[in-house]
Amino acid sequence: MSWRPRRRKSIFDIFDEFFREIDEELYRFMRDFELFSREFGHKGKEYQVYGPYVYGFRIFIGPDGKPKIEEFGNVRRISGKPVISEEREPLVDVFEEGDEIVVIAELPGVDKDKINIKVGDNMRKLVIRASDTNRKYYKEIELPAKVDPKSAKANYRNGVLEIKLRKVKTEEKGFEIKVE
Repeated sequence: MSWRPRRRKSIFDIFDEFFREIDEELYRFMRDFELFSREFGHKGKEYQVYGPYVYGFRIFIGPDGKPKIEEFGNVRRISGKPVISEEREPLVDVFEEGDEIVVIAELPGVDKDKINIKVGDNMRKLVIRASDTNRKYYKEIELPAKVDPKSAKANYRNGVLEIKLRKVKTEEKGFEIKVE
């Protein structure tokens, strides 16, 4: 009998174990769901399917220097429980460039004439709503400064919406922006 050194676990072995456990848990969930559906199925009743389920998050440093976590998708937590919405929350970036604020939103699968953008009455809130046959998006964005909605320009290309707004200090009412 020969002696062999014991092999150390590599980081890949740890990930393999982790994903194997996830696969097993997902398999058990799907099996239980199928059994539940057969036993207590809808039996002719209609139900609405929202799929696909989209959930993601990003971590970034805010303008105040503190880390922030922003969620996106159509799965939200309300009172600690996940709730699936028909409207997805798109991934959005907000940049300040001199006297201008640039908002970039990912809205794949929507025609540009189905996009509705509004600046709120306080001039610091931007509301993006897009609705097509298969996809619906909704996002309220708190802007870092007050903006002039009349100077707004919006472009939509390849599923990416870019909105440029000029900063102002005067008070005005809400305004709708046309997408080019």
